[in-house]
Amino acid sequence: MNRIDASMDDMANNKFLTLYNSVIKSYAASTDFSTNEVVCLLIVYYKFSLSNRPASRLMTTNQLYGLFLVLFQIFDVGIIDRILLNLTQDARTVSPDAWMQLFSVFLSSSLEERMRFAYNVYTSAGTQTLNRETVAIAVEKFFVGDDDDEVQELRADMCEFLFNKFDTDKDGIISFEEYSEVVTIQPPLMEFLGQIFPGENDNTLIAYCNNIESLFPQED
Repeated sequence: MNRIDASMDDMANNKFLTLYNSVIKSYAASTDFSTNEVVCLLIVYYKFSLSNRPASRLMTTNQLYGLFLVLFQIFDVGIIDRILLNLTQDARTVSPDAWMQLFSVFLSSSLEERMRFAYNVYTSAGTQTLNRETVAIAVEKFFVGDDDDEVQELRADMCEFLFNKFDTDKDGIISFEEYSEVVTIQPPLMEFLGQIFPGENDNTLIAYCNNIESLFPQED
């Protein structure tokens, strides 16, 4: 048989196709990834799951945390936790669907999809809205120092600046509509409360590591 991965024997290749055939078809049809790219992403997932124990079928959240730190270059544990909350309710494992959803949104070219995901991450701490308390907590990490009074003043000023920028109807809440209106005009403000997506250079590395050919840089 033609092996989909030369590092796996025939039995492992057959097992992979049996386990993930429906997932491959689903994400090849519903995302911008080609069938081959979906297969490549799921092979990486499969190998992570196998490293846990021979009979394992799931990747662990600890393994995914490692990818956030090493591959995605996202270091804010609070943000990572919120991203995972938007993908899975299981605190210990990551399903193949959650894995594919993560890469789908991380590598999406759709500003709308990325904005919706970012807003959901920022509001996934139980508030479901970006009120002053939520934003104030988020900006705490932006300012640290020995002078508590100065740090508190800087945090308050930043919070006020952000609400002046985003809260266009001045009701004390930054709605998704307000957020998306600002970000559509100024896309760099999408991650205004902390990094959620890998950077462009990191996306290139992700593409090479997972053989996502459609995202390979164009050669001159």
